[in-house]
Amino acid sequence: MLMNIFISSDVTLTINAPASINAGTEFDVEIILKKGNIDGFARFQQQLPLGLTAQLVESSYGDFSFEDQKVKFIWLKMPSDKEIKFTYRVKVDERLKGQFNLKGNFAYIIDNDRKTTDVESNSISINPSTRIDPNLIVDIGEFQNIIPVQAPVTLLASNVRCIRQTPMPTGEANDLMVKLLVNKANAEKFAKIEEEIPTGFTAEAIESKDAIFTFKDQKVKFLWMNLPADPKFVVSYRLIPADGSGDVTIKLSGKFSYILNDATRVIDIIQKDVNLNNLDPKYLDGILASTLTTYSGTEGQSVSSSFTQSETDGGVEIPIRYQEIKDKPKKVAKSEPNMMPYMLEPEKGVYYRVQVAAGHKPINIKKYFLRYNINHEVRTEKHDGWYKYSIGSFGEYREARDFRMMIWNTTKVNDAFVAAYNNGARITVQEALMITNQQWYR
Repeated sequence: MLMNIFISSDVTLTINAPASINAGTEFDVEIILKKGNIDGFARFQQQLPLGLTAQLVESSYGDFSFEDQKVKFIWLKMPSDKEIKFTYRVKVDERLKGQFNLKGNFAYIIDNDRKTTDVESNSISINPSTRIDPNLIVDIGEFQNIIPVQAPVTLLASNVRCIRQTPMPTGEANDLMVKLLVNKANAEKFAKIEEEIPTGFTAEAIESKDAIFTFKDQKVKFLWMNLPADPKFVVSYRLIPADGSGDVTIKLSGKFSYILNDATRVIDIIQKDVNLNNLDPKYLDGILASTLTTYSGTEGQSVSSSFTQSETDGGVEIPIRYQEIKDKPKKVAKSEPNMMPYMLEPEKGVYYRVQVAAGHKPINIKKYFLRYNINHEVRTEKHDGWYKYSIGSFGEYREARDFRMMIWNTTKVNDAFVAAYNNGARITVQEALMITNQQWYR
C-alpha cells in the first residue's frame, strides 16, 4: 500500500505499508519525506491501535520513541538531504482481526511559522491467526473499548536486562575484569548498578558510560541521572586483591535499579559465560534473548518467587516466576504426585519445546496449570535437579517462537521461553540453530 500526501508544492510524504497483514506477525511502515526547504524542527507522529507495538528500524537521524501507543520521530534540525527515509516495525497481537488506519500528523517549522498536516493511511486488514482458538480472537475495533489505554508496564519491564560476564583475569597481577551488559529497553532516567564485592578486594572503574562510579563498604555502584542513548551498552570495572593473590573464582551478586512509569524497579544481575568484547548486535541480541529476568521488587513491593533461576552447561534455564507476597502462608503438600504419566519422552533429531515453569519438587500438573489458562498437554523432565515443564514440539525454531508468543498472549504465563533438544538431550538454542542451519528470530 502506497499513499502520497502533498503538503505543499515542494513537500510530500509517502507512506509505504502493506494493505493486508497476518495476526501475530510484523510489518514495516516506511515513510519517505521530500522536505523541500524544511531545515529546522520537524515531528512525524502516528497513533497505533492497542494490540500493536512499534520498534525502530531506521530514524534518519531523528529521535524515535514509542509511548502511549504513539510513534514519534523528532528532528531538532533536519538532515541536509532533500529526501529522507525513516522506518518503524509494527508487531501485531495474535488475538486480533479486522481493519484499522494509522492516524497521525506531520508538524514542522518553516520561516518561523509552525505548520501541521494530518496523516492517515488507507485501511489495513488483519487476517486472523489459524494457530489459536477462534474464541480468543477479537476485532481490533472492539479491542480498543475493552482494554484501557495504559503503558504495558510488565512487557516493558521484562525487556530490561543486566548481564555480567564471568570475571576474567586482566593479565596484571591477580586483578579481575568485570563487564556488565545493560539492555535498557524503555528505561531512560535514573538507574543504578550495585554489586557486592568480597572482602579483600577493592575496585576501580574502567568504562563507566558517563555514570558516577563509587566504591565504598565493599559495594561497587554505577549511578546515572540519565541513561546512555544506546539501547545496549557495556560498563566495566577492575577487581584488585589487597594482598595481590585474590581468589579467581569469586562470586558476585548485584542488582540493576531503574525508573519506569514513575516507579522504581529492581532486577537481579545475571552472570553468564559470554564474551562482552564481542559487541556485534546479533551476538548481543542472542545473549539477551536467552536470558529472562528475576525481579527483586516492583513499585516498592517486596516479592519472592516460588520458582527460581538455575544455570546449567546447556544454557540458562529460567523458569516462570509466579510471585507471592512475602510472609503469605504457603500450602504444605500432603504427598508428592505421581509424575510418571507426564514424563517427557525423547524424540529423534533436533526439535524445540516451550518451557513454562520449573521447580525442585513435583506438582499436580493436571490441576496446577489450569490456574494459568494453559490447556495444552504439559510434560515434565528431570534436568540438573529440576522438574522442568514444557509444551509443544517443533522442528523449526520460528514455529516455537510463534507458539511462545501465543502462550504470552493467551495465558497468565508471560515468561515462557524456547528450549532446544537433540535426540532427547537438552542443548542451547544457539547450538540447535547451528546444527539445523536455521535463523534466529527475536
